[in-house]
Amino acid sequence: MKILALTDIHAAYRTAEEIIQKETPDILIIGGDLTTVGTVKEAETALNTFQRLSPTLFCIAGNMDVLQHDELFKRLGLSLNARGTIINDVGLFGVSGAPLSQLHTPYEIPEEEIFRRISEGYRQVQSARRKILITHAPPYGTKVDITHSGLHVGSTAVRDFIEEHRPDLVICGHIHESRGQDTLEESVIVNCGPAAQGNYVIVRIDAGTIEAKNEFHFSPSK
Repeated sequence: MKILALTDIHAAYRTAEEIIQKETPDILIIGGDLTTVGTVKEAETALNTFQRLSPTLFCIAGNMDVLQHDELFKRLGLSLNARGTIINDVGLFGVSGAPLSQLHTPYEIPEEEIFRRISEGYRQVQSARRKILITHAPPYGTKVDITHSGLHVGSTAVRDFIEEHRPDLVICGHIHESRGQDTLEESVIVNCGPAAQGNYVIVRIDAGTIEAKNEFHFSPSK
């Protein structure tokens, strides 16, 4: 099974389309910031195009999306916000938004709410052999949540959840300059980097291993 993960598209829809056409994934995941405070119509038009290219699509919203986008994703049956789904014994679950910050971007929520939503989605995929958490914000205090100024600005709730439940893979974005990989407990964490600049992650899953490509390679012990 081949999964394509895109985060931080920020309305660069044509760039995203070109990546999807090139990679032809079995599953497409949009990990937040589809728009930059875009309209619901704009978001729906983009998703309709993406679904024509990759029919199995799941989404969460980022901090530069708006609450109405989450409602759209839910209405279209694409949402992973506080939700989970199992495909071929792989559980996908997630959370929208980002932690409260001094930037006061459109979709920020308390850490307690982030943890609650992740936990709700996790309950729906507990029976899956492998589990993949999709969160816009990276976990706090890792290699993938560092700003240009050197500050860690990730989510403490995401970190707490990973330390407690250890999903196989965590897909995130949000901090554009921290594209890369880290490991926390037994979980591999990948910040996809901004799709608006042509960045993305490919995850391949077979009977024995998970492999995430574009500099990310791993085989979890589970």
